[in-house]
Amino acid sequence: MSGSIFSQDYREQPYWWDAAEPAPTPTDLPARTAVAIVGGGYTGLNAAITLRRLGHEVIVLDAERIGWGASSRSGGMVSGGLRTKVDHLPALFGAERAAAMVASFVQAFPYLEQAIAGEGIDCDYVRCGRFIAAWTPQHYASLDASARQLAARTGMPVRMVTRAAQRSALGTDVYHGGMIADATGSLQPAKLARGFARVAQAAGAGLVDRARVTSIRRDGAGFRLSTSRGELRADAVLVATNGYSRLPDGTKALPYLAHRMVPVASHIIATEELPDGLMDKLLPGRRMVGETKRVMNYYRPSPDGKRIVWGGRASFFSGSSRDAAITLHGRMLRVFPELAGVKVSHSWQGNVSFSFDGLPHIGVHDGVHYAGGCQGNGVAMMSWLGHNAALKLAGVADERFAFDLEHFPTRPLYNGNPAWVLPWIGNYYRLRDWMERPG
Repeated sequence: MSGSIFSQDYREQPYWWDAAEPAPTPTDLPARTAVAIVGGGYTGLNAAITLRRLGHEVIVLDAERIGWGASSRSGGMVSGGLRTKVDHLPALFGAERAAAMVASFVQAFPYLEQAIAGEGIDCDYVRCGRFIAAWTPQHYASLDASARQLAARTGMPVRMVTRAAQRSALGTDVYHGGMIADATGSLQPAKLARGFARVAQAAGAGLVDRARVTSIRRDGAGFRLSTSRGELRADAVLVATNGYSRLPDGTKALPYLAHRMVPVASHIIATEELPDGLMDKLLPGRRMVGETKRVMNYYRPSPDGKRIVWGGRASFFSGSSRDAAITLHGRMLRVFPELAGVKVSHSWQGNVSFSFDGLPHIGVHDGVHYAGGCQGNGVAMMSWLGHNAALKLAGVADERFAFDLEHFPTRPLYNGNPAWVLPWIGNYYRLRDWMERPG
């Protein structure tokens, strides 16, 4: 079609899968295991690795292929997960617990870096830094006010870039300056998921795909899991489903967790390869980029530096990846009009998960362990949660994990399906963004 934004080889699947599509794991479902982990993403795989190295028998179950969900669909942007505004934490949890939370946010980043290096995972990891782009002058002032505090709390170097100097970091005049956080990185998320799966298998964990868990119930001193491939008995269970805690058919492995997780679809596109020299103009430092808007965009160069990978909340209604690609492409051109002739080669989506208190959680409900709540920033944090959930399950944690919280809030009548509320929230956020910067 004339004027189409889509390339001739356009595909509705993650760009990352071209190099590392999640592989089938043709493993039979055993009759029993010591520990069953529900969810084969970063959380479940890191938990499996930790538990195996502590000597526990482990089976990891996934409704699709191992790593099929957000773990191979994200933008591959890596940080500790710390948001710049954490001033409310001492009032809610006390100074000591708040300090532990900040420290744990920060620890997620080196945990992942050490895991990648120590396990020899080839996932195109680079510590490249991130540019947080201020949508308004007020947002810049807020970033500036928090920069020193953030650096002091985390020990991570940060620096401000004024609007006048912005093109040294980002080839656009759309924003009002921003903040560079150097201790952040980028990677190929599907390669990381494959790497963790390889390490888990090498450690002796069993990986069973296409085993949708439909219920978990008590069975004597242990549990009985009903799956699409039969039943499995386990002495202990960890549910690590995060943004997929309620499946499209309404299935919930652990309703308690699903009723506290708000899944939100994040849409992403990848462009075809850019003309020579254009990437140097648009992303001169090859950094990751995120915005301060409520309905934000995030974007980055591909690991080979030839494409732009652009993500965001394209819609708060259900819709096709193709429609979302048109929306994201339009946003991309408003930031980088130089990309007007560059077509979209891939579009896809994956679920991130938000908790009602904005925090990650691990814990136990009716004897079943759980972990979740990445707040859309989960590459390092969900890996870190899986490790710490495993330590808790095994009973070997040196101290209580900062996000092993007594209270895990939900809302009345919320059943894990956000379809009735997300459009209202999305429209409110869009209105706030427009009010702060019309046009």
